[in-house]
Amino acid sequence: MRDQAVPGHNRWHPDIPLAAMVLPGQEFRVECREWTDGQLGNNDSANDVRDVDLDLTHMLSGPIGVQGAEPGDLLVVDILDLGPVPQETGGAPGQGWGYTGVFAKVNGGGFLTDHFPDAYKAIWDFHGQQATSRHLPGIRYTGITHPGLIGTAPSAELLSRWNRREQALIDTDPHRVPPLALPPTPPGALAGQATGDDARRIAAEGARTVPARENGGNQDIKNFTRGSRVYFPVFVPDAKLSMGDLHFSQGDGEITFCGAIEMGGYLDLHVDLIKDGMAKYGVSTNPVFMPGNVEPRYSEFLSFSGVSVDHDTDTNHYLDATVAYRRACLNAIEYLKQWGYTGEQAYLLIGSAPVEGRISGVVDIPNACCTLYIPTAIFDFDIRPTAAGPVRQDRGQCAVTS
Repeated sequence: MRDQAVPGHNRWHPDIPLAAMVLPGQEFRVECREWTDGQLGNNDSANDVRDVDLDLTHMLSGPIGVQGAEPGDLLVVDILDLGPVPQETGGAPGQGWGYTGVFAKVNGGGFLTDHFPDAYKAIWDFHGQQATSRHLPGIRYTGITHPGLIGTAPSAELLSRWNRREQALIDTDPHRVPPLALPPTPPGALAGQATGDDARRIAAEGARTVPARENGGNQDIKNFTRGSRVYFPVFVPDAKLSMGDLHFSQGDGEITFCGAIEMGGYLDLHVDLIKDGMAKYGVSTNPVFMPGNVEPRYSEFLSFSGVSVDHDTDTNHYLDATVAYRRACLNAIEYLKQWGYTGEQAYLLIGSAPVEGRISGVVDIPNACCTLYIPTAIFDFDIRPTAAGPVRQDRGQCAVTS
């Protein structure tokens, strides 16, 4: 968005200038670029995923000020509608197509990066509410469109806390690949309409947008779709709402890191205020939201469970839901491989399809149990186990690096 009339931003900072001002009760449309600002193309190579410059992400639209918003208020945001760029197939992501990527371990990684350390990609074509991929044959499903990232600006004090605590985490293992967190990085930073010394200061101090925090941000909640209402804490005057990272579809966890079907598109929003809402409702550390009532009607699932045991090292972890969910995902991938998908294809599938992830038990010491539910109807063959065994077919390959 460098060449647009209202440039975007890719850092959180209270001093990024407003791009627009709206009134409580107002409805408006926001157009969003795809999160890497168009670095990935509709092709059959994952070199662009391998080489993507993450310092440029996430490209956000805003900040949008809400007149009368003050620190301590709750900003009420309704998602009225959202979707891909309404243009014919071609051009940038969102114009009839999107992509899912597995990021290389040395450049971002993902939930299963030790098992899939290289970069991979799948291109998806949009057919109304459904998506298909030439890189994952035999699959067609309805997406749950949503913004992966939306939030209010932090105060200067909150921003300082973010940077301090995340640097302390990095310092516990400073040479880890991928790193434990991302500190402010001036290269690639965009500060919206700020210029000169202000832009340089924002670049030096601004928090990276990768993780979710107290302001909402990159929560990647797949059910935060049309009809949803979210209550954001307000930390600065005018609230300064920003958004981007639109997804055509995603599984719970977005496990490949770029696991959704990424796209550019639009958001239709309605905003309002609850004065002093943070104190009234005890909402101070994270937003509260009501999911929308628009989602695919899948009624049958094949579920995979995992417990907090690392089977690669035969190590037991105490009630570790992350280890348990990772194992559930790996179990699902191993199952899908029996039908002819490569491990990389299966990984891309469960990151992007509307799978459901659940914490099923965190009380039975020492093993937490998590489950992954895959809708059976997304396949054009019967994926359920039978006495006859799986029918293995050549299902090609996703886009790989050269």
